[in-house]
Amino acid sequence: MDFNLSAVSFVSEKNFTPIDTGKIYDVLIVGGGPAGMTAAVYCMRKGADTAIIIKSIGGQVAETSSIENYLGYKYINGVELVDKFKEQVFQFSIGYDEGHGVAAIEDGGIKRVTIEDGRVIQCRALIIASGKSWKKLGVPGEKQFTGKGVAYCTICDAPFFAGKKVIVVGGGNSGVEAAIDLASVASEVIIVQLLEELTADKILLDKLGTFSNVSMIFNSSVTEITGEDKVHEVTVKRVDTGIISKISTDGIFIEIGLDPNSSFACGVVEMNSSSEILVDSRCATNREGIFAAGDVTSVPFKQIIIAGGEGAKAALSACEYILKRKL
Repeated sequence: MDFNLSAVSFVSEKNFTPIDTGKIYDVLIVGGGPAGMTAAVYCMRKGADTAIIIKSIGGQVAETSSIENYLGYKYINGVELVDKFKEQVFQFSIGYDEGHGVAAIEDGGIKRVTIEDGRVIQCRALIIASGKSWKKLGVPGEKQFTGKGVAYCTICDAPFFAGKKVIVVGGGNSGVEAAIDLASVASEVIIVQLLEELTADKILLDKLGTFSNVSMIFNSSVTEITGEDKVHEVTVKRVDTGIISKISTDGIFIEIGLDPNSSFACGVVEMNSSSEILVDSRCATNREGIFAAGDVTSVPFKQIIIAGGEGAKAALSACEYILKRKL
């Protein structure tokens, strides 16, 4: 591989090409959030022959309503920031596949990555930046009514609940942000929180307090979601007394956190008890040539700017790894 910046094409149009299963890429990146997209930019600027596999471009950022803590922008919404990421990445000639997740990875001198549709992509260095996805309650009715009143993304679904009564499960940052988004359009918002208080950041709690149509139920959990063709009622149980109550509702937004998208790497790289991939200060895993970055890793503080920095670090480490193997 020739790490020569003159080999990189700096043009404005989209230069991505379909991933080629017949070649061996220098670096293959899994994930299209801040970590993956930043890694792509740094790899391409290093002259590495790079490909990226994206299940859903932007990851959680694309589902975030407002971003006020990303350097360079006093305010920007998630979709706009993802568009900025795409514009930056697509100035390079990069192998690109969108819409498919990864089913499995195989370690070795040449890594083999199997996509959900059965294709196998080969690479010398692998960067896992697959992020996290919404946690599920795992209660009766949740799966049955998903898309029929059960939702996980206020950016996507809040407009459908204009003038309606909705429940938000979760009192952390995600839950309170969802409640704020919904309070602007819904007639009533009820937050069901397992703990005795909301745990979101003060700035979010202050904003939530400006709405008169939001109420809270503490020390409680949702145990069942019922309805006919769509959600009509939610069963809530007090964790301290065991008292059960029924709440009529038009919808329920589940905002209880996220799980790492790391199952495809299980048994290959070392993980912690939360299934986050363990990495060192250079974003290296316990397997040579496999790196990881962003929310899928054990690095604390899941923030856009941190994920981007980790993506850059993973890319530089991966390129250094390849260069040393060529010497």
